[in-house]
Amino acid sequence: MKRIFFLTSRLVRRAVAAAIQSAPDGYSVTIAPVTRTSQQNAMLWGLLTTISREVEWDGRHLSPEDWKTLFSALLRQQDVVAGIDGGLVVLGLSTSKLTKREFADLLDLILAFCSERGIEISPEWDERSQGAHSASEGHREVAA
Repeated sequence: MKRIFFLTSRLVRRAVAAAIQSAPDGYSVTIAPVTRTSQQNAMLWGLLTTISREVEWDGRHLSPEDWKTLFSALLRQQDVVAGIDGGLVVLGLSTSKLTKREFADLLDLILAFCSERGIEISPEWDERSQGAHSASEGHREVAA
C-alpha cells in the first residue's frame, strides 16, 4: 500500500515520521511540492477540448494534446531543436510534474487566451477554478 501525506500540521508530520520508522528496508521517501489536483486536470482537458474545436491555428485545428504542448511551451518559454528525422521538436515540459501553483498559472494562461479570442467557457470551469488553488488535507492511501 502506497501512502501519500500532505504536510499540513504537526500531527500529520508526526504520522509521517511514524510511517517512516515502521517502513521496511528498501522503501523510499520523497518530499516534494504538491502537483496538480484532479480538478485542475479536468479543467485543463475541458478547456483544451473546447479550444481544439473552436480555434484554427496555423491553418488547421489542433488536437487537445497539441494545444497542451503549445500552452506548456508558452508557460516555460521552452527550447526548440531540430528533430532527428527533420522538423522541429519542443523540448519537454511534463504538466504532470507542475506544482499546483504552476498548474494554476498554466490554466490562467489558457483562460486569458480564451478570453482574448472570445471563446465561451463552460460555467463549470469557473466553478472548478475556485477549488483549483486549494490544498489537500492530511493523507490518503493508494493501492500500488
